[in-house]
Amino acid sequence: MYGLSSDDLDLQRRARAFADELIEHEETAEENGGRLPDDVVRAHHDRAIALGLFATNMPTSVGGRGCTSLQQVLVQEQAGRVTNGIAWCMATPPAWWADVASDYQRERWLLPTVRGDMEECYAITEEGAGSDVSDIVATARREGDEYVLDGVKWHVTSFHESSYVFFQAALTSGPHAGGQALFVVDKDTPGVRVVRTPAYTHTLAHGHPIVAFEGVRVPASHLVGTEEDGMSFVYEWFRFERLMVAARCLGATERLVEETTSFARARVVGGERLLDRQLVQAMLADSLTELFAARSMLYETARSIDEGVDRKVLHARCSMVKLFASETAGRVADRAVQVFGGRGYMRENVAERLFREMRVERIWEGASEVQRLIIADQLAKRGRAALV
Repeated sequence: MYGLSSDDLDLQRRARAFADELIEHEETAEENGGRLPDDVVRAHHDRAIALGLFATNMPTSVGGRGCTSLQQVLVQEQAGRVTNGIAWCMATPPAWWADVASDYQRERWLLPTVRGDMEECYAITEEGAGSDVSDIVATARREGDEYVLDGVKWHVTSFHESSYVFFQAALTSGPHAGGQALFVVDKDTPGVRVVRTPAYTHTLAHGHPIVAFEGVRVPASHLVGTEEDGMSFVYEWFRFERLMVAARCLGATERLVEETTSFARARVVGGERLLDRQLVQAMLADSLTELFAARSMLYETARSIDEGVDRKVLHARCSMVKLFASETAGRVADRAVQVFGGRGYMRENVAERLFREMRVERIWEGASEVQRLIIADQLAKRGRAALV
């Protein structure tokens, strides 16, 4: 099915079986603010590594699994079936870093991250700079052999769990003043502080705090690449993450279709199964059809990456699949809650949890509106045939 090889199918089976193990912990996590006991979290982390489901996107040259883009999608699709962020143990460190990391960065951060000994996070978004990173006002100025970083970053996902942060800033001095650069900052560096950790709609152990960087000094060795490269890393990260968001949305959509169909088959109202009622049938039919369309789109996009299609085309395709898969997941979650009725509004119900969790997928890594602008821009520049 979908032209998957025996290796693809084996990896998919392992990921699905592991996801099924994780699903058993969902209600416990929901009851405890998203958190599971430390020993359980560690066991999940170690098992993901042992099963070859960790760092699937990293090249073998740095200890990663060296999976194809399609294989990475297959793993993250299964991760998306699990609520409460429990499947984030199937982590994907920044693959772009392997090509540009200095020897120092490679040994200090990159290799330990790929081994699973460290975790990273991104400090990019700001109060006034969301999907359009060109609006960033955080600054970096060169002082001798150091850079001084200043700025307040919002929604720094997984900051509390991380060892270090990628900090995006506008350069204020030197030949590249006005451009942006990317830096690695150890979380315990003086001047880094959590302003507050807001509560969010979903129930995840990983928070999204607001973090201030106040006169943070880092050696020049903490600059990623050169002062000219900062935005290229961000764009690469966005392309990858949009594809992974789509994969996880697809997994959530599949689970919703399965769970809702099962409930509709068993639930009897007025002597008739819900599954036999045409309005319920229509909702399930629409959900299944959109699942098929989203999966076909996602796998094709992943294959186009593996085939080396032009990056500008990939930028548009990743936006298209992120847009379609996230919007689909939102619609399917809404229908699922409706079919479950009052049960669908209970937090012990998977439809309720995914209804909350899927909402952010239309916002982070570029809101749906931004994806539409990217797609339209590439359509105007390249024409329909180049993109689809």
